[in-house]
Amino acid sequence: MPITPATATHSTSDGTTDAILLELVDEKGVTIGTAEKLAAHQPPGQLHRAFSVFLFDEQGRLLLQQRALGKYHSPGVWSNTCCGHPYPGEAPFTAAARRTFEELGVSPSLLGEAGTVRYNHPDPASGLVEQEFNHLFVGMVQAPLSPDPEEVEETAFVTAAELTERHAQDPFSSWFMTVLDAARPAIRELTGPSAGW
Repeated sequence: MPITPATATHSTSDGTTDAILLELVDEKGVTIGTAEKLAAHQPPGQLHRAFSVFLFDEQGRLLLQQRALGKYHSPGVWSNTCCGHPYPGEAPFTAAARRTFEELGVSPSLLGEAGTVRYNHPDPASGLVEQEFNHLFVGMVQAPLSPDPEEVEETAFVTAAELTERHAQDPFSSWFMTVLDAARPAIRELTGPSAGW
């Protein structure tokens, strides 16, 4: 697994570890400060910057990931290809490409911006809240995957019809349909009308 500021342990002089900070934003997405990651997700939640990635193969199938069972937030649920939070001051595009590689061991062969969406989704299982200003990215993946087992339990490529079936029977992240629907115009532009997105 690549060692990054998100996964490395940083010890301070007093023996504690550095907190992972998120970028707090206003309703227009303008940065207004920072907050520790877990604190930002405690009810009622603090609005923070996030990103969501949707990668497709050459057949127009969406790459889903099942979040690792050991994750403290939304473990074991299915979600989009990759999602996360930029570091304070990090461009969302850079963060999206970085985390896709860290989680799935692959770099997108194509990645483009697909707008933003703001939402407030409580997670009933954990009690945490997703108050996010989310930057959306759509692209393609053509290289073999090498998922990090600490981040990803399983992956699957699905057609639009297969996603409908899977979404009806398997647990998905609380934010999944919101970000998917917001990204659909860019997804349709990428995959074409015959893919059914």
